[in-house]
Amino acid sequence: MLQKINGRPSAACQLLKDAHYPSLFPSTLEFSPPARGTWNIVHTGMQLPESHQIYICASGCVRGVVLTAAEMGAMDRFSTIEIHENDLVDKDNEAFLIEGISDILARLPKLPRAVFVFPACVHHFLGVNFRYVYRVLRARWPQIDFLECFMDPIRQTRSITPEQRERREIYRQLRKRPLNPRAANLLSSNLPTDPDSELVRLFTDNGWILRDMTTCRTYDEFQQMGEGSLDLWYHPFGGPAAAEDAKRRGAVSLYVGQPWRPAEIKESLNAVRRAMHLPASDWAEAAARAKQALDRAKKLLGTTPIALDYAAVFRPFSLARLLVESGFRVTKIYADSCMPDDAEDFRWLQQNAGTIELWATKHPDMRLLRRGSEKGPLLAIGQKAAYFNQTKHFVNLIEGGGLYGFTGIAKLAERMVDAFRQEKPIEENIRTKGLGGPCCLC
Repeated sequence: MLQKINGRPSAACQLLKDAHYPSLFPSTLEFSPPARGTWNIVHTGMQLPESHQIYICASGCVRGVVLTAAEMGAMDRFSTIEIHENDLVDKDNEAFLIEGISDILARLPKLPRAVFVFPACVHHFLGVNFRYVYRVLRARWPQIDFLECFMDPIRQTRSITPEQRERREIYRQLRKRPLNPRAANLLSSNLPTDPDSELVRLFTDNGWILRDMTTCRTYDEFQQMGEGSLDLWYHPFGGPAAAEDAKRRGAVSLYVGQPWRPAEIKESLNAVRRAMHLPASDWAEAAARAKQALDRAKKLLGTTPIALDYAAVFRPFSLARLLVESGFRVTKIYADSCMPDDAEDFRWLQQNAGTIELWATKHPDMRLLRRGSEKGPLLAIGQKAAYFNQTKHFVNLIEGGGLYGFTGIAKLAERMVDAFRQEKPIEENIRTKGLGGPCCLC
């Protein structure tokens, strides 16, 4: 049921049929719920083996990234240079960056193979000459690859986001190698893709090499991705990285998305088969197994209300449509906007399931709305949906959890069954994020 805040209707919720694509809620002061769930630039950078991260910003800005590194137990791969007010006016800012970074590197017990450098938005205002800074650093430390990143939220509506830039910088480090016509890469994901998925098995069952940074253990192993002739990506932040890497190395780039409906899954998998010069498939057996798993889950859940959120999967409206078409009772979707990939499914739901409640996650009213208003049990898919509904029946899923294709549908259905049968304490589960460290933010 839609609720009121201080006697007025809340702007944080509406019926799906009344929502407007793509910005579903007005842009206002934002609330950050304790169930943060998603990965950030620190988590992603830690995936690059033998790397070190350096953040240069004021204490208020650096607090969040320090907490992330601490919760991951990765402070030995993380450093900061704190900026004070007098540093902005009394110092040569180029020299301040060069000498500060050099001092950190000189003190490390072992030099990293790659260093992420994260200046902040204040360096834009100061007009820092970063070309000079990186030219000096590379001359002084030729054995290190420097990644030119930014912790810069103020420009992400006019330029690529910090997350997109970080991924682009990571894959810029790949050295050019002779392309192997039977080697492919999965780019930009934070989580390894399920090895049982049809996507991965297309390569492993046909004698191809499929590499992914999330499974690399050394920097040299990461560099072997430079021989990949086919770059696949499905993380929304991966576009700039995949486009530039393909152009620079001469590889073929292919976006495969994270669809949940069978027709789209077949289309994506067959696009990969064409890129591999394999004949198309109808995927009938895999689709049948996925349907059977959904039918078993539906038989158990019956009319149990289901809530899901955008942090659980990249395409929440695609997943919601799959569940609705499979007979499940989806009652709530938590999403602040809708991606272009999801537009068709969003409009289908408006026409066919318009009474689903659409909830913001960042709107400030979400601080005050009463949690757990359902009278009976509710199954949540995602940490935010679990937190806002205070349910102990939830699928603890972030960014799709590496699930993909028909196998992904079947495994999600199994996890829905497990979540319905077994209660989980919310506090003990939603505070685990990223690489699995205990979160200091909950």
